[in-house]
Amino acid sequence: MARKGFLLVFMHPPPAFEEEFNAWYDTEHIPERLAVPGFLTGLRYMHAGGGTPRYLALYDLESASVMDSPAYLRVAHGNSSPWTKRVTARARVQRFAGEQAWPGDAVTGPAARLLVLRFRGLTEAQATAATAGLRTAYETRPETRQLRALVQPAGDGRCDLLGVIEAAAPLSETVDIAAFGPAAAGLDLVGSYAAF
Repeated sequence: MARKGFLLVFMHPPPAFEEEFNAWYDTEHIPERLAVPGFLTGLRYMHAGGGTPRYLALYDLESASVMDSPAYLRVAHGNSSPWTKRVTARARVQRFAGEQAWPGDAVTGPAARLLVLRFRGLTEAQATAATAGLRTAYETRPETRQLRALVQPAGDGRCDLLGVIEAAAPLSETVDIAAFGPAAAGLDLVGSYAAF
């Protein structure tokens, strides 16, 4: 089975800039990304409790290699539009891209809430423990529609892992870190997001 890729972006614009930020995202950025071959979905979310990072965008990709494709590179990085450069210069941006480790081939579906748990700098064994902990903690809950583990290489044989739980109702941001064993020390973000 070929694993799907992903691009997940956290963004936090200054409050006075949010109107332009949202106009840019909805009228230019999402349509531009979805026009790139290999981008399967592009959905936006806002922190459900008003916390930070305030906004999240999640893109499902046919494979991680889409991020290196000529079509993507024509609209990314130094080739970004003037409006994109203006917006991203004013907002705090954190990008994560890589492969879907679990289940490997799912795409984002409709959900009332998205709960995101981020683990940084994990070894391969810790990433396996984090994925197992996520499955134990969330997979059988009645609110859970789908759970995915998204992995981004972080260098030196380590990775960052994002647990993304799509839920039919809000899930608590209170986490039993014992479920993650040796990966618990890498947990640095828990956030609940609603569709924007």
